[in-house]
Amino acid sequence: MNGCDKTSRSTDYKLSRIHVNAIALDLQVGDKVRLTATAVPSVANEPTYQWASTDVDVVSASNGVVEAKKEGKADIVVSTQNVKTVIPVTVTVPEYPGGSLLYNLKPCSLNRPAELLLNDAGSYATEGLDLTTCGKLAKLERFYALGERMIRYLVRPSGDAVVLFQSSLGDFSAYLNIPDKKILIGTSPVIETVVPFLQENRDYEVEIYHIYNLAKVRVIDAQTRESAEVSATMDGSGGCGKGALQQGFSVGMQWDYYCFGLKEGTSALIKRLTVFSLKKKVKLLIYGDSISQPEGYFPLKDFPLAWTQRIIARLGGDAMSSGRGGGTILTVLDYIKNELPFIEAKYVMVTVGTNGSNTEANLTEVVNYIKSQGAIPILNNIPCNESGTQIENNALIEKVRSKLGIKGCRFDLATSLAGDGEEVDKSMMFWEDYSGSYGWQIYHHPNGKGGQMMFERTFIDIPEIYE
Repeated sequence: MNGCDKTSRSTDYKLSRIHVNAIALDLQVGDKVRLTATAVPSVANEPTYQWASTDVDVVSASNGVVEAKKEGKADIVVSTQNVKTVIPVTVTVPEYPGGSLLYNLKPCSLNRPAELLLNDAGSYATEGLDLTTCGKLAKLERFYALGERMIRYLVRPSGDAVVLFQSSLGDFSAYLNIPDKKILIGTSPVIETVVPFLQENRDYEVEIYHIYNLAKVRVIDAQTRESAEVSATMDGSGGCGKGALQQGFSVGMQWDYYCFGLKEGTSALIKRLTVFSLKKKVKLLIYGDSISQPEGYFPLKDFPLAWTQRIIARLGGDAMSSGRGGGTILTVLDYIKNELPFIEAKYVMVTVGTNGSNTEANLTEVVNYIKSQGAIPILNNIPCNESGTQIENNALIEKVRSKLGIKGCRFDLATSLAGDGEEVDKSMMFWEDYSGSYGWQIYHHPNGKGGQMMFERTFIDIPEIYE
C-alpha cells in the first residue's frame, strides 16, 4: 500500500457530521424522549457523544435522554471530535382556557414516574401505558380536592375496549365504551349518551370535570375535534341515616386519587394524562375537611346557601374551595402542596380540626407553607358541634394564630347558642345518624342557616377578603 492509499483511507473515515434521529422537537412540560446519535460516515465503533442544553431550566439532556422542564425554547447540542449537531426544542404547557396546569405526564417505557402505580393494570410501551388487564386499576398517587378541576386523558382504545375512570374510593366512575359507542357516568340509574364517532385504534381526549356538585365527562376526537359530553349533579341527603332530609342522588366526589383501567376488552393505550385547575388566579382559596366540602351533603336546592358558596358568590367567582371529608391537617397540607403552587391566590383560608392530627407543629407548618407560596394565610376556628370537640381545637388554633400573627374567622361564635363558641346551636346543623356505622348521632355539619351565620361572621373577622 503506497502513501496515497493511506491518505485516502484517512479521508474516507474522517467524521463529517453527527446524525440525530430528530431535526427538532416539540415537547410538553414533563415529557421525556430518547435521541440517538450516529456518525456520518458510519464507523464500526461509535465515538462518545457529549449531550448539552443551552438552557437547562427549559430542557435537559443526558446520554440522549431529553426532558422538558418548563415553557420556552432551547437547543440540544450533540458533539464529539469538534463536530456538533444542534436540535432546536420548543417546550409548551398544556392549556385549559382560564385554567392552570397542576400535573402533566406522558407515561411510556422511558418515563415511569414513581407516583403512577400500575397495580398490574398494564405495562409501559414506547407510546404510552398499555392497559391490558381487565379489572385492574392504575392509580395516580397525587391527591387533589380542588372544587373546580379536570383531568384529561389521551387514550387510544381497541375496538372492544370499555375503559373505566374511577376515584380511589370507588364513589365515582365514568366509562368510555367503544363497542356500544357511549360515554357514561356510573350513577344509579346510569347517565349516558351515545357518541357515534367512537371507533377503534383512534386517539381520544377524555376530560373528566369536578365542579363542586357537578360531574361532567367529555370525549373529543383528537384529530377531527368532534366532541360529546354527559353530566350528572350531586343532590346531597342533607344529613345521614335517619337524620337525612331526603334520599338524595349520589354522583361521587372524585376524591382522593385518579384511577383508571380496562373494564372490558383487549387494550387501551394511555398516551397522556393532565390535571388542571379550572381557574388560574383567585383572590381566595378555601381549604379544609368536610366542613369545606358542602357539595357532599347539601341538597341541591340548598347548595347556594352553604358558607363556601356564599363567599364564592360574594367574590363574584374570584375564589375556589378545596375540601375532603374526613381530612386531617396533614391531609390538607398534602393537597395544598399539589394545588397551591400552580394557582395564584392572595388569601388562603384553612378550616380543619375535628378529625385529628391538630398540633401546634402541624398547624404552623401549614401556615408557613402558605406563606412560602406568597399567599396570606387565614386560619379559622372550627364551627361548633354537638360533641364539643371544637373547644380544645379552637384554643390551639387561637394560640397558633397569636404566635404567628395571622387572622382567622370565629366560626364557633357564629354557630353557638350563647355566641361564646361552646354549646352548638342545633338549628344551624344537619342531624346525622351514624348508628349503623360509627354508632353515634351528632349535629355536626352546618346547614343553610349555619352557612349564613358563618358567612356573616367573615365580615366581622376578615373583611379584607371582600375589599
